[in-house]
Amino acid sequence: MEAMIERCAGVDVHQETVVACVLFGPLDKKPKTSIETFSTTTTGLLALSDWLATLQVSDVVMESTGVYWKPIWNILEGSFHLVLANARHVKNVPGRKTDVKDAEWLAKLLRCGLIESNFVPPEDIRDLRDLTRYRKKLIHHRISEQNRIHKILQDANIKLTSVLSDIFGVSGRRILEAILNGEKIETDGLRKMVDRRTKASITDIASAINGRIRRHHRDMLRYHWEHMGYLEKTIEELEKQIDQLLSPYRKEVELLDGIPGVNKAAAATFIAEMGVNMTVFKSAKHLASWAGVSPGNYESAGKKNK
Repeated sequence: MEAMIERCAGVDVHQETVVACVLFGPLDKKPKTSIETFSTTTTGLLALSDWLATLQVSDVVMESTGVYWKPIWNILEGSFHLVLANARHVKNVPGRKTDVKDAEWLAKLLRCGLIESNFVPPEDIRDLRDLTRYRKKLIHHRISEQNRIHKILQDANIKLTSVLSDIFGVSGRRILEAILNGEKIETDGLRKMVDRRTKASITDIASAINGRIRRHHRDMLRYHWEHMGYLEKTIEELEKQIDQLLSPYRKEVELLDGIPGVNKAAAATFIAEMGVNMTVFKSAKHLASWAGVSPGNYESAGKKNK
């Protein structure tokens, strides 16, 4: 195989240690090899960076092993040209697997230009991705808490969902807070709680909340209500951080927001997952594949299986 990189390194990544193999020398001759093992602590990774710099390494490749590659990437980023390899694409020969051989195999592949790097967005986009993904997870948790509140209300024979389209709207929240506090809800008090835009009549709402609620129901409702409030507060804080990180990309957000069916939250997710530099993708098909929206092909013996 024809060599293309004079000084490169392959890094075999583990949770506690990394094994680095450096290949260096003229492209038309067999390269020299230097192998070292470092710990994955910050001190160890800085020593790895200094060692690579001493050997004048220009390119470094590592496998995308869980989340263990991220600390190494964060330390080496900016000092070397980094390549993140798909583990399937660089699998070593079966029966000859050791940490040293893995690192050496990665270095050999990189030296010959046979590894195509996975897409790793810039640091600010990676931070934005963490926030948008966490926001999505918290929204799912909030929906779960709301569903639990629905179930408890049904168990207490409170049919608030039958008269209000959204019991977590303005009117529903006021009524739920009164129920949680054990207040006796009179017609006049109910009229003050219910928003004037509510379609259901006061009589229907009063009949719906006349249930058989016990102390146990109130305790469970309070647990879910307080957790839901905590989630909503955290989501609000996340929204502020996301908005700050999006400040350099206002133009891109406006362009995405102009697409029918895409709001600002979805635009933030698009930017967080794909970045704004589309030159990293070879074509629209590669972008669709990265986004996970490409259809699969399952064909055997001329027969397509869905």
